[in-house]
Amino acid sequence: MALSLLVVSISFYLKVMVIAFSLGLGAMPWIIMSEILPINIKGLAGSFATLANWFFSWLVTLTTNLLLDWSSGGTFTIYTAVCVFTAGFVAIWVPETKGKTLEEIQQFFR
Repeated sequence: MALSLLVVSISFYLKVMVIAFSLGLGAMPWIIMSEILPINIKGLAGSFATLANWFFSWLVTLTTNLLLDWSSGGTFTIYTAVCVFTAGFVAIWVPETKGKTLEEIQQFFR
């Protein structure tokens, strides 16, 4: 128990969540839109992706304290389930774009 608490306290001091989010899902909308969107809708779609990213970041921030009051274990179980769902979604639906042209990527979505 002491080891687990030490890991949690260190992660708060080092801002591990902020760093992990910034290196992981936080940048995902900008990476995906730069890779798969055609030029003619990049502005509108980029605005929507940015709006969605910031909205859901705000929603998580807003609900965290409410969820922690409800159940600490339940809160992180929900977050774990969302992360597992996201990893599955990315593995199944997000195409690999390395070495592909924009036309090849767009053909993937047809």
